[in-house]
Amino acid sequence: MSEVSKREIEEALEGYCDPYLQAHLIEAGAIKQLAEEEGKVSLRIELGFPAKHYAEQLRQTLEHRLQAVSGVKAVNIEIGSVIKAHAVQSTLQRMSHIKNIIAIGSGKGGVGKSTVSANVALALAQEGARVGMLDADIYGPSQPRMLGLDQQKLGSRDNKIEPLESHGVKLVSIGLMVDEETPTIWRGPMVTGALTQMLNDTDWGELDYLIIDLPPGTGDTQLTLVQKIPVSAAIIVTTPQDIALLDARKGLQMFRKVDVPVLGVIENMSTHICSECGHEEHIFGIGGGVKMATDYDVELLGSLPLDIRIREQADAGLPSVAADPEGELAQKYRDISLHAAALLSQKKKDYSAAFPKIVIENN
Repeated sequence: MSEVSKREIEEALEGYCDPYLQAHLIEAGAIKQLAEEEGKVSLRIELGFPAKHYAEQLRQTLEHRLQAVSGVKAVNIEIGSVIKAHAVQSTLQRMSHIKNIIAIGSGKGGVGKSTVSANVALALAQEGARVGMLDADIYGPSQPRMLGLDQQKLGSRDNKIEPLESHGVKLVSIGLMVDEETPTIWRGPMVTGALTQMLNDTDWGELDYLIIDLPPGTGDTQLTLVQKIPVSAAIIVTTPQDIALLDARKGLQMFRKVDVPVLGVIENMSTHICSECGHEEHIFGIGGGVKMATDYDVELLGSLPLDIRIREQADAGLPSVAADPEGELAQKYRDISLHAAALLSQKKKDYSAAFPKIVIENN
């Protein structure tokens, strides 16, 4: 490849900022092979996040840019995804069969955290990742209902909990062990003990991501959980309302205190869309999520509307991503999920498996 043509091709690639990585692909280290021979350009891209559907859009965009380079006659682009394990808290060791654990918290209840968690998990699975979910909201487990599993119970095999599966996501929840109307009257130590046992004693198989739907709040239970569970990153869900933002800020600070990187903020119920006329109104305020993201130097992963369809679909056991995969709401959840996964792919990797085990023997 001549220096001139190589630079022109690189400039064409650098001119495209990936919407999820928020950087050009060369800068992000996603270009694994670039070759040119007699006007034929070959490009191999390796993304660190699942991109089953996005890959085709990316391919078309890059083909168009490269074909516009003078002298380029043909373009061949190969795009793949390799999801790697990322570092966890320095005091803990990553679970060998789970590459990344992502905790989703809110600080405050009632902001739609569980609905967001379910749709994020489903979106990652639809994009080709192996996904599990631990419903850690002991006092109000809602994931079995949202994922259409509320009439089923967990089983076990070889002293391991067998998770149930819905829409490609494996689920373990206390709601799959007790009746829906039976209250869970447990104190903090019992809660954390039960959840760590559910995490460690479940046959998850090999997972790229385990989503943990944390209970609301920033008390002893939440703090103990994120101190005991090896988490790669966290996401904060809030509404634009000042009261919700106060607690969301506490939640973000809690993760930082225990050395868990926060990928960003999801602003839920950002606007209300009238089901009759389609009028859009900021009933919980405006700009709260943006301000919080700016104040704490994290990403605003996306904003979601207060839409009756989200509630109806979740209540029916078909969250928006599963109910209407090609719909506008599903695309919003998908964009948020890929944005979070792409940001995680740029974080510190876990290389512990690459180091040899040293055994000292006395002869």
